[in-house]
Amino acid sequence: MALPNSKNMKISYFISILLIFCTISACKSKQNQDVSTVIQADFPEEMVTFTPYAHNPIFSGTNSDTWDRHIRERGYILFEDSIYKMWYTGYKGGDNDPKSLGYATSADGINWVRYSENPIFSEKWTEDMFVMKHEGKYYMYAEGLHDIAHLLSSEDGIHWQEEGDLVILTTQGDTIPGPYGTPCAWTEKGKWYLFYERNDEAIWLAVSDNHITWRNLQDDPVLKKGPSAYDAGALAANQVIRYGDRYFMYYHGSSDPDWNRPGATSVWSSNIAMSTDLVHWVKYPGNPIVAGDHSSPIVVSHEGRYLLFTMHNEVWRYESK
Repeated sequence: MALPNSKNMKISYFISILLIFCTISACKSKQNQDVSTVIQADFPEEMVTFTPYAHNPIFSGTNSDTWDRHIRERGYILFEDSIYKMWYTGYKGGDNDPKSLGYATSADGINWVRYSENPIFSEKWTEDMFVMKHEGKYYMYAEGLHDIAHLLSSEDGIHWQEEGDLVILTTQGDTIPGPYGTPCAWTEKGKWYLFYERNDEAIWLAVSDNHITWRNLQDDPVLKKGPSAYDAGALAANQVIRYGDRYFMYYHGSSDPDWNRPGATSVWSSNIAMSTDLVHWVKYPGNPIVAGDHSSPIVVSHEGRYLLFTMHNEVWRYESK
């Protein structure tokens, strides 16, 4: 009986390996496709598909000789008592000038009236704020000077009391030095959660029982930059909402890793991620949901649909289907 040719054996072996590799690659490709399909289906269309209002922007700085000649960063909007309530940051001069808190209201979420006694708070640098109402009281988490987050409280949403700078600890109890900014709070079953960023490098999650001192749930971020280009340079959380049994985080991102350099003109986008436990997040495959340098997204639920407002550096309105 003739023995197989050594050269033919090598060719057969190579072909077998190639077929195995192709089969594995095809399986992985199908698996990735299936995962993407499942993830896409986990994001309700009304939370990710928005059409811009025809007459944007709906609110901006006055561009005149007022305390709020310019507005910037994340403002915040709540819909209460048939009124849209907006808190925003105003300033008159350059980026390094003090930032004060303003207030405006609207009956339709389009036409806004500034409060007659603005600014409503100017005792401390206040920008990039998150506002929530809990058990009849308003809480505002905002960035202060050098991006050190601080807390304010109010009984009516207009008169605010400074409560102090936040203290954030590692899981071992060591104090984390600032900056930590873009604070975004969530409360559930008596437990308070804080999403925050450090130089927009990633998003971390901490918990608290007194609203001021926070301890990381884990010392690793819960949401990191990339791998896609739209948020490969920077990202920060703006709002978390619950829809059914899932949590959705609206966040902004930039592709520019040097976004904070002097004179930078980085483009920011609005995006969304989903979680079942507040710790493990999956980014929407269709991100960004709003591009074109419209960021700091805030969603308001009204009459069974979602309105999305991008807040930096002028306010744009978007309507869901």
